[in-house]
Amino acid sequence: MDNILFIGGLGGQEIMLVLLVVLLFFGGKKIPELARGLGKGIREFNSARSTIENELKEGIKEADKKKPESES
Repeated sequence: MDNILFIGGLGGQEIMLVLLVVLLFFGGKKIPELARGLGKGIREFNSARSTIENELKEGIKEADKKKPESES
């Protein structure tokens, strides 16, 4: 995976073109709404990831506590 989503190969002109196309498709009033939705989605994803990480860590701790001392 040299360039994830080909972002590494984009220069300044290409990024400006992409932003212009997004502006044309969605209009200036919709972009803040789209950004808020994207931010909310990222926050929810990170929250879910943190919850899963904590549950896994707790499960590992409980499994270690339940192990008999002779197996250590």
